[in-house]
Amino acid sequence: MPMPWTYRHATREWQAFLADAREDMGLISDNMAYTAVEGVLHAFRARLTVQQALDFAQILPSVLRAIFVAHWHIAPPLPPGTRADWTAQAQALRPHHNLTPDTCVAATSIALRKCVARADLDRVLADLPAFATDFWSTPGIDPATLGPRIV
Repeated sequence: MPMPWTYRHATREWQAFLADAREDMGLISDNMAYTAVEGVLHAFRARLTVQQALDFAQILPSVLRAIFVAHWHIAPPLPPGTRADWTAQAQALRPHHNLTPDTCVAATSIALRKCVARADLDRVLADLPAFATDFWSTPGIDPATLGPRIV
């Protein structure tokens, strides 16, 4: 079997994702965007069982997958919450160095949908709790502008 694309091109894939997230959040640095994305991923992960989180991680590009599982302290899932809850949790990460905007969940969702095959994301979301579809939704965004591209 050939080496998976996501391992061979991890840096290019990550840089493209981060640029999309940074732009959609209106941030000026990769460091700011990284903190926002990390907070969003961990807010989502905190609401899943271990198996659900690992199932979701399988569809992520390699660097996002690593960030998603990094610094994980296994605990019972949090209640689903709302977009405001997810945003607040993302903004609470490293509070003295966090400039994460209120649009962080939506912007991360858009960037994720630009780097993951829609069919793969839809398949895994269908098996997760109902809130997962809302978490990764992109209302008002033309689906034709989303979807993986060669980076």
